[in-house]
Amino acid sequence: MDRDIIFHLRQDGRLTNVELAKRVGLTPPPCLRRVKRLEETGVISGYRAVINPEAMGHGLEVLVDVEIYAQDRKSFEEFEETVASYDEVVEFRRMYGRPDYFIRVAVADHAAYETFLTGKLSCLPGVRRLESHLTMKEIKTTSVGIPAR
Repeated sequence: MDRDIIFHLRQDGRLTNVELAKRVGLTPPPCLRRVKRLEETGVISGYRAVINPEAMGHGLEVLVDVEIYAQDRKSFEEFEETVASYDEVVEFRRMYGRPDYFIRVAVADHAAYETFLTGKLSCLPGVRRLESHLTMKEIKTTSVGIPAR
């Protein structure tokens, strides 16, 4: 039942409790109790609006692999703090192995990406290598969680 609730909330997080209960075959009070329990236990960590990047002037997304020279904690932390502060960075992960970091950047166009790359990212201390990847076609995008039923 919880998986079914999660499935429907992933499809439409704005469902009313009454509509959600109807879709999963419960009455509203037990459905609400289940949703509250999922929220309290951290299974449901929040509700978000899905924003169209093009409508916000961020129509170009670039995936960037970054390798750095630094081996000490202070350098890693400074690099991470700086990159995380950039508005263009919409996802930022430290990886096991190579590359050291994975960054997803959203900008208006190619010129804006070049400005970001040359004016911010490539001139950071310790950057060894940057490799940019442009998407040919987006095939599937989902949030992490329980797969569709």
